[in-house]
Amino acid sequence: MFDLPAVSTIAQTIQLAIAPVFLLAGIGAILNVLAGRLSRVVDRSRVLEQLHANSEGEEHQRYVRELRIVDRRMRLANAAIALIVASAIVVCSLVALLFITQLAGLAFRVAVAVAFVLGMVLLVAGLVLFLIEINLALSYLYVREELLEREERNWRRTHPK
Repeated sequence: MFDLPAVSTIAQTIQLAIAPVFLLAGIGAILNVLAGRLSRVVDRSRVLEQLHANSEGEEHQRYVRELRIVDRRMRLANAAIALIVASAIVVCSLVALLFITQLAGLAFRVAVAVAFVLGMVLLVAGLVLFLIEINLALSYLYVREELLEREERNWRRTHPK
């Protein structure tokens, strides 16, 4: 018959699992941010699609360029979400492995270590894609010179009322 582990063994296992559980909370927060960014990018693409249909000339080309960037941003955000979700799944598996290893007395130390490293690699890869998406968004984010009205603003500074 199967003997139940001692309470102290269960307590140790719970202590071992606390760090990965905190990691899961952080991953959840990152996923929330990424989902919010993806939602905003999708909303922007819908606006651009409407503007694109009613534009021509240089304005039309500007919308085409921005639509291409928005499309790339959506793909990057989606890939980052997929990698970070995979990381969360691996971390959940890690918690399960910790309990199985401790409670059943199995020697899965290598599997636990591999799961932790794999979870971190997936998380880092997702964060790198997130950083690329942010940089891509900022690379296109500029205010056209004609909208800044710099000459008028400078004239006001030198000629106060």
